[in-house]
Amino acid sequence: MRELVYGLYARRVERRLDTAQGPKHIGVILDGNRRWARASGGTAEQGHRAGAGKIRELLGWCTETDVEVVTLWLLSTDNFDRPENELVPLLGIIEDAVRDLAADGRWRVHHVGTMDLLPSRTQTVIKEAEEATAHVEGILVNVAVGYGGRQEITDAVRSLLTAEAERGTSLPELAEKLDIEHISQHLYTRGQPDPDLVIRTSGEQRLSGFMLWQSAHSEYYFCEVFWPAFRKVDFLRALRDYAARHRRYGG
Repeated sequence: MRELVYGLYARRVERRLDTAQGPKHIGVILDGNRRWARASGGTAEQGHRAGAGKIRELLGWCTETDVEVVTLWLLSTDNFDRPENELVPLLGIIEDAVRDLAADGRWRVHHVGTMDLLPSRTQTVIKEAEEATAHVEGILVNVAVGYGGRQEITDAVRSLLTAEAERGTSLPELAEKLDIEHISQHLYTRGQPDPDLVIRTSGEQRLSGFMLWQSAHSEYYFCEVFWPAFRKVDFLRALRDYAARHRRYGG
């Protein structure tokens, strides 16, 4: 009965949404897998696997609401501090999830993060998924694996300095001309629109370093439910909340 009620409510919310005014790029912090598992008496691995299974549903909802880019934070740089008996299975689950995205055929996969931090097998899976979906015209799915916002900015500055040095630009010359766009061109998401909406599940109300540069003007939506329990009605509520805000971009 509860599922029926939620389904009716979701359809009601969806009918009232103007997708033309909706977000085109959504960033999602998939948080709460382990806590969901503990609450249900399961293991961390079961929680991560349940969370991975939710990704396809989310992308289906995004397709229905004209979203063009989705960034999924699957593994942070901080996550490498987790015990090996949790990290190794988690990497395997992420590899399976990335393969699943590529095999679906509806979405284009792009990695954001520091590839060198990842095991060679994980690197291979991601690169193969990117190559296999390069021609796909559907939603661009950024898989943030080995991602940290501070690390991204550090890598962008390093890449910028290297590129300018190769052109023969001196440091004083670079300092004179440096602007925001110079750094933006060296981010993991270069060429993409910044996220309009960032969703974080599990009730935590912080970004934890997610897309620090790109989210300067993003709207945030913090959802109480753990990621594996995230439903379409929760997604639609986030879009409704976004639509009700007036984005002034500092004006």
